Amino acid sequence: MNRREFLSASAAAAVSTSDAFYSIESLAQSDSGAYKAIHKPLDRFVEQYMRGMNAPGMTLVLADRDGVQRVVTYGFTDLETHARVKPEELFEIGSISKSIVSLCLLQLRDEGKLDLHKSILDYLPWFRIESSFEPITTHHLLTHTSGLPGAPPVFLSDPTAKHRVAYAPGKLFHYNNMAFTLLGHLLMSLDRGTLSDIYRKRIFDPLGMAATEPVITLDQSDRTAKNYFSAQGDRPFPRFGKLTQAPPIIMTSAAGCIASTPHDMGLYVQFLAHHAAGPKKRLLSEESFSLFSTRHIKAEEFSPTASYGYGIAVDSLDGHTILRHTGGMISFASALQVDLDEGVGAFASINAMQGYRPNPVVQYSIQLIRAHRAGKPLPAAPAVSVATEVKNAADFAGTFQSPDGKTLVFAAEGSQLFLQRTGQRVALENSGDGMFVVPHPEFSRFLLVFGRSDGKNPKSPVAEVGWGSDWYAKPDYSGPKSFDYPKEWDAFVGHYRNENPWIGGTRFVIRKGVLLADGVSPLAEQKDGSFRMVGDEADTEWIRFHDVVDGHAQRIKFSGEDLWRVVAP
Repeated sequence: MNRREFLSASAAAAVSTSDAFYSIESLAQSDSGAYKAIHKPLDRFVEQYMRGMNAPGMTLVLADRDGVQRVVTYGFTDLETHARVKPEELFEIGSISKSIVSLCLLQLRDEGKLDLHKSILDYLPWFRIESSFEPITTHHLLTHTSGLPGAPPVFLSDPTAKHRVAYAPGKLFHYNNMAFTLLGHLLMSLDRGTLSDIYRKRIFDPLGMAATEPVITLDQSDRTAKNYFSAQGDRPFPRFGKLTQAPPIIMTSAAGCIASTPHDMGLYVQFLAHHAAGPKKRLLSEESFSLFSTRHIKAEEFSPTASYGYGIAVDSLDGHTILRHTGGMISFASALQVDLDEGVGAFASINAMQGYRPNPVVQYSIQLIRAHRAGKPLPAAPAVSVATEVKNAADFAGTFQSPDGKTLVFAAEGSQLFLQRTGQRVALENSGDGMFVVPHPEFSRFLLVFGRSDGKNPKSPVAEVGWGSDWYAKPDYSGPKSFDYPKEWDAFVGHYRNENPWIGGTRFVIRKGVLLADGVSPLAEQKDGSFRMVGDEADTEWIRFHDVVDGHAQRIKFSGEDLWRVVAP
């Protein structure tokens, strides 16, 4: 539903079609050459990764407690002219910004100006919420456990509307951009300044991050790397789908408003590796840094072993504790990881939104650095994911038929799965959990979703497949073949959109008697007439359909944000 992340899309020509692979080395502030031995294997992996993921350009920095050790950029900032990414260009770091507002609030805690466990309404009485639970605190907002919706703006368009709290604060983790936008307002209220002034005063100036922009405006567009997003953002995109240049944006929300250079991000990595010690003094007490990096709640969205601290995820890598976060903007994708035990880290950013983050690059960077420091053999590079690799492809092969007689035929060859269509063999791209992108115009709007005979047994035979509202079953399918549902749901079927790129759009279909968002996510109707996602008790978002005219709802509310029906030929 929330278009914070687009489904897999990728750059068109860029790196993969060029015989040359470009990188530009930049001397780091304290370039001792300590890690030169790892540069070649790292660069080889980055080339494989960018070609395999079809990324246009990337910026990368390695740092440790002693300083910024390497700044390097790869690929192109302009897909048409093949102009190379330059180290001085700004990349939008997205949700990595959340750690900055968290650190500033923890500084206020050190100064006795903020109680992390006091009701947020005591500080921001204007915030409109509807709740039957205990008060929401700053701690809850910092850890994504407030129970509030995460998609809408803080200030709803309807002046009488209130944000609904879905469950008791502190109970469950649900990633929440609105919570951090609200924390930005808290920071400005308590510190009596703008985010720009506060970030510069408290973090950027003390660390020497002179090139970093605290908020994203059109004033910096000439300094920002050209950036790209999917040419058709209303549907799943294949790995090598077409991208188009994104327009400049304005982003001043604390949820993700910072643009920076690789060198400046290296200074930030050094600061975190030093447990919040700046070049002249500590910027945060040891107690507050401990709170920042504590595993407050499980956060499997980041990895199966990850938890969430305050604006940062806390995880393990080869037995070491690491801080990690990713950043997904409309047209940038970033990753940061810092090994707190070894005191090393890396940051990488891609100038396109393709549905993934460059975590493998920063993780491998850290593993190479650690091996070099320990005098051990350098580890082998990780495998780059292949979009068309389906390890259990044979499970999905066969002929499936719809109730009205249409058929879909799938064939497996090794670890690839093909749709056989009008004389063509279309290689499907794996989206996980039995879902596939089909790079064919007839099947571009939805994912193919396969189902097994026993939904609770992942080894049971594949028996059916859905695409949008269409449903197909194998001859030996033994489940129900007719399905009842409230007929008023027919009015809800359709495409709804909001041109705010953070919201985007969604298509609702009915398949097997279930109302589905984008043909994938099942919805359940609530007692109040709204709908919520099925199967994820942590999800706080809700949907309500409005203004039924001539048998079609014309508008929906998505957690308080409006989307309107798309009437297309």
